[in-house]
Amino acid sequence: MLFFLKKWSLQIPTGVPHPDDNTPLDLSNPADLIIYVILPLMVLILYLVALKPKK
Repeated sequence: MLFFLKKWSLQIPTGVPHPDDNTPLDLSNPADLIIYVILPLMVLILYLVALKPKK
């Protein structure tokens, strides 16, 4: 009985994203390229520019 209770408590609800629904990152899609590559690089560059000591 404990096995069934444990399995019941670990179920993933329907309608909620979970690892089986995920697809790999497609960098040929412009939206994915902008969101996952270009924007993080821009944030990093702006952060490094802001940290540069001012004369």
